[in-house]
Amino acid sequence: MPTNDPKPTKADRRDAARAKAQALREEQLKREQRRRVYLVSGAVAILAAIAIVVVVVIGNSGKPALSKVAAPAGVTANAGIPIGPDGVAGKAIPAGVVVVDLYTDFMCPVCGAFEQQNGADLDALSKAGTATIVYHPISILDGASNGTNYSTRAAQAAAVVADQDPALYLAFDEALFANQPKENTSGLTNGQIEQIAQGVGVPSSVTATFADGKFVDWVTAATEDASKNGVGGTPTVKINGKVFGGNWQTAGELKAAIVAAGGSASGAASSTPSASSTPSPSAS
Repeated sequence: MPTNDPKPTKADRRDAARAKAQALREEQLKREQRRRVYLVSGAVAILAAIAIVVVVVIGNSGKPALSKVAAPAGVTANAGIPIGPDGVAGKAIPAGVVVVDLYTDFMCPVCGAFEQQNGADLDALSKAGTATIVYHPISILDGASNGTNYSTRAAQAAAVVADQDPALYLAFDEALFANQPKENTSGLTNGQIEQIAQGVGVPSSVTATFADGKFVDWVTAATEDASKNGVGGTPTVKINGKVFGGNWQTAGELKAAIVAAGGSASGAASSTPSASSTPSPSAS
């Protein structure tokens, strides 16, 4: 049946073609806009990823890995200096003894108080073979020495003595605390540190190497490692790998806890960093 619909005129067909062409152009434009958005977004994402990598690299620069730096002879894997029953540093930790890890900073006044309160007890337990005391000289208070980095300088000097004259490490550690400078001062000079070492018998041939800074990177890495494993303050004490939760400021309490621990954990507790730690009371 024939229809009465009029045929589109030439003008109608032209207008329709123009409208279709316009629609195609608009769609193409939208596709181009979406493509540019995707490209820009992708570029931003790539730049962000690059920025993250740069930040990580910069953040890690200057912080050497503990396993990649020169370390004193006889230290444990978690940067501890074990003291044998004969008082010599770097001795292997025997099986079956209590392992006490002690984290201190030579600028920390609370560490000085800890030494006065507990030093004799720790020495006695060590000499009796009841416990192995593992010293961790770290440097969390460099910012409290007026830019001289006293904590690092003192700890690195201690590391040199542990490496070169291990029989005198303990005496030097005790002497540094006995001559401890006040926090927020410039600390002791390198010459004064050398004099203290010589005062306990370390020969000048050893003290002359303090300035070489051979173990500065080790101190830095040890401090970073301790921080990663929860040591946020000093002194921090661990007994067989577990944080001492008592009050070391009470006479005899720390000694009693060490004796009570007996041989319940092997010396291996000191060979790897503990996963957690809590600063002792009034820790710096």
